[in-house]
Amino acid sequence: MTKPAAFLFDMDGLLLDTERLFLQSFLKLTAQIGIPNTVAEPFFMTLVGTSSKTTSIRLAELLPQSVEPRAFETKWRDMHAQNVSKGAPLKPYVKNVLDSLADQKARMAVVTSTYGEPARHHLQHAGIFEYFEQVKAGDEVSANKPDPAPYREAAEALGVDPKDCVAFEDSDLGTQAAVAAGCLTFQIPDLRPAGKALPDLGQKVRPNLRAALKDLGLIAETTV
Repeated sequence: MTKPAAFLFDMDGLLLDTERLFLQSFLKLTAQIGIPNTVAEPFFMTLVGTSSKTTSIRLAELLPQSVEPRAFETKWRDMHAQNVSKGAPLKPYVKNVLDSLADQKARMAVVTSTYGEPARHHLQHAGIFEYFEQVKAGDEVSANKPDPAPYREAAEALGVDPKDCVAFEDSDLGTQAAVAAGCLTFQIPDLRPAGKALPDLGQKVRPNLRAALKDLGLIAETTV
């Protein structure tokens, strides 16, 4: 295939193993108000890949009337921020893949539903911020995933056509956004509801980023 014009990466659950930290905080707080893990965890899985705004709206569906959703969410996000401040682990092969692409002078951007300030902080703390020319965050785009706008606007910021880009996603909603934008899309599943089949959107499904780059012929077995 022709060399891609750019590589567009989701962040949470794809580059950084933050979704599990977010889940841990959620389960701890919901248990404190009497919601069992058997209810809270499946509910959390439905939030993966959604925007912060959607998460705020959906919380009211789960929480008892005695719990104010905004106060709960603030406490949840504060707890998560404290956990992440200790360091968000990189997902498998991330550093090697980014190094390999950087060696090939590939252009890279992050496309995330997380808001800009914490997103950039997480990337810097993980030591990978400098790989990316652009970070398109959830509060910096005209619409959130699954709308294709984040991927279109990330490509536009790089001065390239999204149809000439490769996108990497973990969630179904993010994959939907990248495919709709016209990107060649690899889905690398992370957290998802048990038994839920992956959507057939025309994406390629691979177990990790290394496998995706090998599929593109852009990384050798000996490099990782």
